[in-house]
Amino acid sequence: MDRDYTILIVARDAGAWTELAEVLADRNGYRVLFATTGSDAQQLIRDVHIDLVVADEGTKDFDGCAFLSNLRISHPDIVRVLVLAQAASRQSKAFKEASVYQYVRKPLEVEQIALIVKRGLESRELARRHRLISREFKMSEDSITSQQPHDLRLIREGQQFEKLVYVSEKMATICAMAKTAARTDLPILILGETGTGKELLARAIHYNSPRKSSPLLMQNCGGMNDDLLQSELFGHKRGAFTGAISDRLGLFRAADGGTVFLDEISEVSPSFQVSLLRFLQEGEVKPLGSDRTTHSNVRIIAASNRSLSELVAAREYRRDLYYRLKGIEFEVPALRDRVADIPALAEFFAAKHSESMGRKILGLSANLLEKLSHYDFPGNVRELENEIRRLVALTGDGEYLTTRHLSPNIQDAPRRGSSNRERGFVPDGKTLKDQVESLERHLVEQTLKRYRWNQSRAAEELGLSRVGLSNKIRRYRLNEENAS
Repeated sequence: MDRDYTILIVARDAGAWTELAEVLADRNGYRVLFATTGSDAQQLIRDVHIDLVVADEGTKDFDGCAFLSNLRISHPDIVRVLVLAQAASRQSKAFKEASVYQYVRKPLEVEQIALIVKRGLESRELARRHRLISREFKMSEDSITSQQPHDLRLIREGQQFEKLVYVSEKMATICAMAKTAARTDLPILILGETGTGKELLARAIHYNSPRKSSPLLMQNCGGMNDDLLQSELFGHKRGAFTGAISDRLGLFRAADGGTVFLDEISEVSPSFQVSLLRFLQEGEVKPLGSDRTTHSNVRIIAASNRSLSELVAAREYRRDLYYRLKGIEFEVPALRDRVADIPALAEFFAAKHSESMGRKILGLSANLLEKLSHYDFPGNVRELENEIRRLVALTGDGEYLTTRHLSPNIQDAPRRGSSNRERGFVPDGKTLKDQVESLERHLVEQTLKRYRWNQSRAAEELGLSRVGLSNKIRRYRLNEENAS
C-alpha cells in the first residue's frame, strides 16, 4: 500500500515494543506513536489522525478492552488490535463489544503482530473502497444484488464507450479519442454546454481506464465558497472550524488510486485555483486544521460550460492551471450541432423510461421524430430526456409516442432542411439553370442529413428512385463525411 499510516501503541513499557516499532517504521514506512496511559492515548487520538491502535492489556490500571470499546464509538474507522497477557481470560462478548480486529497473547512475536497490523490496514482499505463504490452508485451491497438483471445491464452499459448513444460522426470521433485517452493517466478537460453529457463522458473514461477498480468521485464546484470546497476535496480535522465535529477524509484521499470529476471548474476562486494547482503538481493533500501533508494519487477530470481559454485571455483564470487541466481536451457538441443523434437518443430514452414506469410503448411516430429533429434543444440531451420522460408519462399502454402531448415550444419549432427557403436560403448562380441546380443540391443534401444518409428513405421523400438519387449524389459530389 502506497500510503502513510499512523500506528498508536498503548503500553506501559514502551521499551518492550521498540523492536516492533522499528519493523513497522523501516519495513512498511508507518509512523509509530506511543502512549503509556489511556488518557495520553485519548489525547493523541484527538490531536493526530490514527489509523490503527495496538492496546496492551497487560498495562497496570488499563482496561484495554474497555478502551477499544469506547474507541469503536468515538472513532469507528480506527483498526483495533488487543494484546493479552498469556494467562488472561476474556469472554468473546467483550471482544465483540470492542469490535476487535484481532487479539494476540504474549509473549510478543514481532513478525506476527507486524503481519496483523498490515492485514488490518489492508482490510480497512478494502472496506472503505467498497463503501465508496457503493455510494458512487447510490446503493448498498444489498440493493445491488436485489436489482433486476436489466438494471445491472443498464449500469454496465453506461460504463462503456460503445454503449453511449450516438450515431453522428462528431460523437463517434470524440468517443474514439476519449477511449484512447482513457488508457493514459493525463488530466482531462471536457468542455460543452450544460446538458450535453460531459459527466457521462467522464464516467466512460474512468470505467475504461486502468483506474476502473478504484472509486470515481464527483464534485460540482459551482456556488461553493473556498472553505467548503477545501473541506470537500482536501478534508478537515475535527475542530478545524465551527461544525467540524469529526474528521473528514476529503475526496482526493477517498478516491486514492481512482478518479475525481470536478464539474464547473471555471467557477472556482483565484485563491482556490492556487490550491488546486499545487495538488495537480505535487499530489499533496493537507486537510483543514492539520499540519500534516499526505499524498494522493488520483486522476482529475474537469468540466466546464465556459471556455477556459477565454477566461485566461480575460485574466479571470490562471494560465498555468488551465494548461495543467487540459492534458487532453474534449469539446462535446451541442445537440443542435448533431441532429442525427436526436432520433437515436429519443428511442433510447423512450425505452428507458417506459420500462421504469411499467409502460408498454410501441415506439415513436415519424411525425414526433421529425418535430424533435427540428427543435434546437437549448437544454441539450438533458432537455430531450425530460421531454421523452414527459411523453411516456402521458401516453397510454400499447400506444406510440406522438406529437399529441408535445411541449408547445417544440411543437411550434420551425422546420430545418427544406424550410431553409423560408429562412432566407438564396440559391447560387447567375442563370436560372445554375440557381435550380443549387437549390436541388441543397434539398438533396438536407434530406440526406435529415434521414442520416438513409438513401432509401431520402429517395422516397424526394420522389426519386434509388438510382436517381445515387446519380444526383455523384453529380453534386455529396458525401456524408463532408456534408455541411
